[in-house]
Amino acid sequence: MRLIIVSGLSGSGKSVALHLLEDVGFYCIDNVPAALLDSVISQIAATGDPFYENLAVGVDVRSRAADLESLPELIRRFRGLGIRCEIVFLHASEDSLLKRYAESRRPHPLSAQGMSLREAITRERELLGPVMAAAELIIDTSQTSIYQLRDAVRGRVGLRTEPGLSILIESFGYKHGIPLDADFVFDLRCLPNPYWELSLRPLTGRDAQVIAYLDAQPPVQEMYRDILGFLQRWIPRYADFNRNYLTVALGCTGGQHRSVYMADKLATELARQHQQVLIRHTELRGIDRPPEEAGARPPD
Repeated sequence: MRLIIVSGLSGSGKSVALHLLEDVGFYCIDNVPAALLDSVISQIAATGDPFYENLAVGVDVRSRAADLESLPELIRRFRGLGIRCEIVFLHASEDSLLKRYAESRRPHPLSAQGMSLREAITRERELLGPVMAAAELIIDTSQTSIYQLRDAVRGRVGLRTEPGLSILIESFGYKHGIPLDADFVFDLRCLPNPYWELSLRPLTGRDAQVIAYLDAQPPVQEMYRDILGFLQRWIPRYADFNRNYLTVALGCTGGQHRSVYMADKLATELARQHQQVLIRHTELRGIDRPPEEAGARPPD
C-alpha cells in the first residue's frame, strides 16, 4: 500500500495536488483530522483491498497542534507496518498567499480566531512546521501556475511506481528568484553567456546552435564535470538515507540558455545511473524526461 499525505499552507495548492492524484488513480480523502489519521489508515490497510493500494490524504492546519506535532512519529509507525508512506508539503511566499486570498476573497482557516490575514499565515507556518520538517517533498508554488503544479505533482509523485530516490534537475533564472524547494543550488552566471550572441539570444539551451556554442566553452565543460562529480559522489548517500526526493537547481540570469543546457546535460548522464530522473525548466515548460542523448532536443 502506498500512502501520500498532502499538507501545506492554505492557498498553496493542496486541492490541486489531491485532484491530480485522484486523476492518476489514487483514492483521495481530504481534510482528515490528524487525530483520526491513525484509525482511518489502519482500518483501510487492514482490509487488504487493492482498491486502496494507492491512497492520498489531505491534512491541514485545522487539526490540533499536538496532533500535527505527532504526525512524523505516526508516519514512522505506518512504515513499520509496511506502508510506503511519504509527506508532500506545499508552501508559498507570504506575498503570493496574500495575493491569492485577495483574488479569491475566501477566508483563511484561522481568520475566525480574530487574526489578520498576515497573522493567520504566520501562525499557520508555525503550526505546520513539524509537518514540513518531516516532508520528503516540499513544493514551492509561489511562482507556479495550476498547470505547472499539476505537472510537478504528476511527474514527481503520481507517476512513481517503484520506491527509490526521485531526482529532479531544474533550471531557473535568478532574476525570477531562487527555487525554495531545492536541495542543491548551483550558480552558472559566471559562465560564458549565449545571450550576448545576437543570433543565439532568441533561442534556448535546447537548441542545437546554443548547445554547440556551450559545448565549445572550456569553463562550461569544467563546471559540468565538477557538478556531475559532486552529484555522483553524494546522491548514493541520500539514497542510502532513505530519501524519496532530491532537487538540484541550476541557475543563470534568465533561465533560458546556460541553466537549460546544463540541466539537460546533467540529467541525461544521471539517467544512465538512476531510474527516476526528471527535468523541470522553470522558465520554459513543465516537467519531462531527460533527452535520450546529451544535447538532444525532445520533440514538441
